[in-house]
Amino acid sequence: MPDPAQPSPSEFRALPGRGRTAVVTGASSGIGAATATRLAAEGFDVVVGARRVDRLEELAAAIGARALPLDVTDPASVEAFVGALDGVDVLVNNAGGAFDAASVADADLDSWARTYEVNVLGTVRLTKALLPALRASGAGDVLFVGSTAGLISYEGGASYTAAKHGVHTLAETLRLELVGEPVRVMEIAPGMVRTEEFSRNRLGSADAADAVYRGVREPLVAEDVADCIAWALTRPHHVNVDLLVVRPRAQAAQHKVAREG
Repeated sequence: MPDPAQPSPSEFRALPGRGRTAVVTGASSGIGAATATRLAAEGFDVVVGARRVDRLEELAAAIGARALPLDVTDPASVEAFVGALDGVDVLVNNAGGAFDAASVADADLDSWARTYEVNVLGTVRLTKALLPALRASGAGDVLFVGSTAGLISYEGGASYTAAKHGVHTLAETLRLELVGEPVRVMEIAPGMVRTEEFSRNRLGSADAADAVYRGVREPLVAEDVADCIAWALTRPHHVNVDLLVVRPRAQAAQHKVAREG
């Protein structure tokens, strides 16, 4: 007797990601892990990459994905990662992060270099390496997980906003360069998203991270962003979602957030 929890053969064939391989970077937590989970549910063959292999393998086992170690800041790691792939149809450039909230006057140049290396150069490195396969797929997708910080600047955010502006410009430039080719270039730019690590990595403590979201009714969570990513990737391939800005209802702009209490 068929298992009612499993899709029927016709439903399985109808999954929008069926037959497509999607690579998700920075997939050991947060938006990356949520995106990998959602794309696997949509029928994609998912390959997850990140530095924390133990967490990556746990996720892969849970969602039926393939886990490969990946440090986008290390050329040798990127080369090994790409060499282990049989083919790819979708690249979700999610690896990134913010590591300080210092003013320009107090800038830590090591933190700036780290922020730029992870968010910008690492993204360029992997995108460049996978472009031949994405072109060869005949219907490739490059999706950048940007940020509203890539569209507007704010005090104390210069290292991160500079890097995310770089990601935004990278997406725009690549789209111009690939026009007429069978590769879409998309960007999802989230606003306030509460994840387990982003603000803690930036501010250095759980208390400081919690204060960012204090009083905000329903900030976005990783699954909300993953939902937007999956929606963009599953549109008919002639439809290109150039830029999708997504914020919680409580955030009208970078500086305008409704807080209760």
